[in-house]
Amino acid sequence: MNPFVRRLGIRVPLIQSPMAGVSTPALAAAVSQAGGLGSVAIGHLDRDAAQAAIAETRRRVNGPFNVNVFCHQPALRDAAKEDAWLERLSPLFGRFGATPPKQLKEIYQSYLTNRAMQELLLVESPSVVSFHFGIPSAEHLRELRKRGTCTLATVTNLDEALLAQEAGVDALIAQGFEAGGHRGVFDPDATDERLSTLNLTALLSQHIRLPIISAGAIMNAGDVTVALDSGASAVQVGTAFLLCPEVSIDAGYRTAIRQASSRGTAMTKAVSGRPARSIVNEFTKFGDTLPASISIPSYPVAYDAGKALRVAAQSAGNHEFGVQWAGEGAAKCESIPAGEVVQHLIEHLPISRTYGKTK
Repeated sequence: MNPFVRRLGIRVPLIQSPMAGVSTPALAAAVSQAGGLGSVAIGHLDRDAAQAAIAETRRRVNGPFNVNVFCHQPALRDAAKEDAWLERLSPLFGRFGATPPKQLKEIYQSYLTNRAMQELLLVESPSVVSFHFGIPSAEHLRELRKRGTCTLATVTNLDEALLAQEAGVDALIAQGFEAGGHRGVFDPDATDERLSTLNLTALLSQHIRLPIISAGAIMNAGDVTVALDSGASAVQVGTAFLLCPEVSIDAGYRTAIRQASSRGTAMTKAVSGRPARSIVNEFTKFGDTLPASISIPSYPVAYDAGKALRVAAQSAGNHEFGVQWAGEGAAKCESIPAGEVVQHLIEHLPISRTYGKTK
């Protein structure tokens, strides 16, 4: 068996992407029951809700699971920029007989500054904790390790990988440009190298000593095999689960996924203030029309406006401004239970084979 998979305490080299806002404890349980590592996202929750989510997942999952948090830099507030953004969104709200919020809020506190959430994870000591948008301090990583927690960090290039390795994480999630949802870039204003999943996996396998988890456009057994052959010890899968009954998405989102072959996907900052891959809809098209000189408020402040616009549109029966994150492989999604998705992904995979890093 793959040594990294053995360390995680799972049977197959597959991790369910946390997918904040749409994943559920039922999804984590289904993936875990099928042999993979289920995940629960708490980066969008306050401490009490996070504790409840962990408790519910623990009640359903008989074994290890992953808890995911956001390590973005706290937003740099700029009242003039935020007011200008709301003014630019005003005609869109007006289409649905609504007005933008008078002021925007920083709706998610970063794990980097959220001492209550840090203490919660030290107390809960989940088997695995994964970090998105950055990494916590080396000291905090050591504290988690003392409690037996394995730590994973999403990276999009070699520089981020080296930083995470030096800080002391246990494994890296190599997020390719094809992946759905938010890019895990540490600095959203830096130039994105836009490395594909396989190219990033191969690059990291040459320069990094840690186990690597490939993420992005992993939709079938062939994709899993190619990722493992490129140097990965496991894969992380999100988009392939989106049409599963265990996932909590609204009807508009589900329809958009079913239309992915004709719609396609696009990377946009307009929804949240950070680059994220979505099914093409009116919100992403609006983002494409923005002049280069337009400055979008910082994440997650801009996300407050994006979520308000989604509510206004949906209240009027329009789902074209929904948060519809999905990867480039979305057209391959199937409406089947999550356990069957896992089985399809790992079929014909020689589980006894050793691949990836041996640490």
